[in-house]
Amino acid sequence: MIGLQMPELPEVETIRRQLAPHVEGRRFERVEIRDPRFTPGVAPEWLAAALTGARVQRLGRRGKYLIWELDGDRHLLVHLRMTGTLLVDARSEPAHTRARFELDDGHLLTYVDPRRFGNAQLMASVQARDQYLGARLGAEPFTPQFTPEYLRAQARGRRAPVKAFILDQRQIAGVGNIYADEALHRGGVHPLRPAGSLTLAQWRRLHAAIEASLAAGIDAKGASIDDFRHVDGARGSFQDRFLVHTRAGEPCPTCGRLIVKLVVGGRGTYVCERCQPRPRPRRRPAAGSLGRGRC
Repeated sequence: MIGLQMPELPEVETIRRQLAPHVEGRRFERVEIRDPRFTPGVAPEWLAAALTGARVQRLGRRGKYLIWELDGDRHLLVHLRMTGTLLVDARSEPAHTRARFELDDGHLLTYVDPRRFGNAQLMASVQARDQYLGARLGAEPFTPQFTPEYLRAQARGRRAPVKAFILDQRQIAGVGNIYADEALHRGGVHPLRPAGSLTLAQWRRLHAAIEASLAAGIDAKGASIDDFRHVDGARGSFQDRFLVHTRAGEPCPTCGRLIVKLVVGGRGTYVCERCQPRPRPRRRPAAGSLGRGRC
């Protein structure tokens, strides 16, 4: 869907860092889940009962998932999807409140989601958690598994655009539309370039650009284009540092050429076609040239 922001790795990591001091070591005193779409596969009442009394040992993250590590080797996986937001001690109950979590120290955590795409899954063991995430997510940036060699190996033989490859969560965990555009610009790679055509040197540049873009987003506490908010309702500021994303018609900060907007894999895509040269079309053999040569 074009023009709608989904929280990506920096936004989810920002929420994790802000929430962790509020919830780690705390117990769910009362849980109310109002939307059955938030609990696919189980009744909201079942999940609310299972969480009531549980203690949060650690709040982690994998890709775009928040991982609530609970006592008893249970793990609550929360994906915010397009418009999910977690607020601590909201002054009044927000519209589109889908769930409420009262903590044992009196604080209130509210889950708000206008489009109702976010969901929660309760895993019964660390093995079940890792199996669930492993089937859906590739290598995590900033980890030893995420290397230029890994990217090149995963992309080998793929003719799909490199941007589509970067957005595939089964290849790279946590990168979405914003940070794909920013990374491709930093790496000097056109988003339409076939993923399998990149050399190892190009993957090295793009690998560094992906991590640099994500780190910049984390430093700015995420980007707030649409619905993303911090746990206190404040906005992120990475949108003020975009190099190309959403900047169609503006001069490229690197070379001054106007940034253009394309559609790649159904996603609005922003690119400077001087800094990121468009791939040349493959030349077809001339008619009658096939089969010529020595017998």
